Amino acid sequence: MTQNIEIEFKNMLTKIEYESFLKYFKISQSQIFSQENHYFDTPDFALKSNDSALRIRKKGGTYEMTLKQPADVGLLETNQVIGEEEVIMAIHQGILPTGIIQPLIEDYQISFSTIEYFGSLITERVELEYKQGLLVLDHSIYLSKEDYELEYEVEDYQIGEKIFLELLKQFKIPSRKTENKIVRFYKQKFDKTN
Repeated sequence: MTQNIEIEFKNMLTKIEYESFLKYFKISQSQIFSQENHYFDTPDFALKSNDSALRIRKKGGTYEMTLKQPADVGLLETNQVIGEEEVIMAIHQGILPTGIIQPLIEDYQISFSTIEYFGSLITERVELEYKQGLLVLDHSIYLSKEDYELEYEVEDYQIGEKIFLELLKQFKIPSRKTENKIVRFYKQKFDKTN
């Protein structure tokens, strides 16, 4: 189990903007890796209403269940490594693995057994060390939608924000309101106007 504070800046990109970053940073196809996110909540979105999110991520051959919760700055991430059998049980039978995350969810007065699987999102990702943080380029595919996103993960909010805004300015990209992947996924899944 690990816990860490996640401080990241995000901006949606057009396909052309995304491709310009790939070109600028000379990204080869071999640097792009795939990860799969499986999302969970209660039928009435009790986690979402607490500004929290639960996912299981497959990255390479490993699986990790992550609870994201609000923190004073950024998000508190609690990670629990789980096995493939536990993932299958969670997705197909709605039985989540017990461990460090369960009591954190139950602190919200949410019964662990009421959490259900909502679906998955696949991301083709590139990660680059950039100045004082980690620059991430994402191409995500979920339901009938594709989108592109720039993320910048940092230790220091003020420094990170300055570098991120300078990078957007350098590429002449407007600052866009960017929601988390799980929010975009839920909007696509449940918004009947799509």
